[in-house]
Amino acid sequence: MALSAKNKIGFAYSTLKKPMNTASVEFRIWTRCNDLVASWTMNSISKEIATFLIYTTNAEAIWLDLKERFSQKNGPRIFQLQRSLSTLTQDNMPISQYFTRLKALWDELNNFKPLDLCDCCHCGKIKQILDLRGQEYTIQFLMGLNDSYSQIRGQILLHDPIPSITKVFSLIVQEEKQREISLSSLSHEIAALMTRTPPVGNRFSEPTKQSFVEKERPIYFHCKIPEQL
Repeated sequence: MALSAKNKIGFAYSTLKKPMNTASVEFRIWTRCNDLVASWTMNSISKEIATFLIYTTNAEAIWLDLKERFSQKNGPRIFQLQRSLSTLTQDNMPISQYFTRLKALWDELNNFKPLDLCDCCHCGKIKQILDLRGQEYTIQFLMGLNDSYSQIRGQILLHDPIPSITKVFSLIVQEEKQREISLSSLSHEIAALMTRTPPVGNRFSEPTKQSFVEKERPIYFHCKIPEQL
């Protein structure tokens, strides 16, 4: 992306060939740009990898070497993404964090499996394909939610057609916020109740007047009868 933004991607893809005339102005311009792209590439990789490319001065050669060593085939990565999507659940994550992880996996998977769309947008197939993919996203998002959201999940699934993923995400977030408010109100009520109720252990801690008097009255040891006051 950086090379394309600076109009230098041709040096990596070998679409800008090196001029044959070394004395021409074009050769000097090409050499300067090639050195610039090679420098950018070397500075964007780790030092351990850069040591193997330190003597490579051609930007295209550096690019091809990195591609051959570190590029991954689509099949294994697609398998990893599909497995991650099938096993990802909300668990202890907030709704926003759970949705963010899902969307990252969806976006990467779409990068490996782009939609094969036709050129004629008026045929309506594009909208049908996008709608089907959106329904898959919505169902996958609902499947990974905790069981505490089963009620609102059932209500959403009863809609025909199923709402979009953005709409469903908004509804679930509102439900999450409403639960947080209810839980906070309940905590305040419990705290207020605890402050109004005296501790159970202190209700009978002070002796009554009668027990105090009986304790202080002298007792005749020969008959065990307290002296009359």
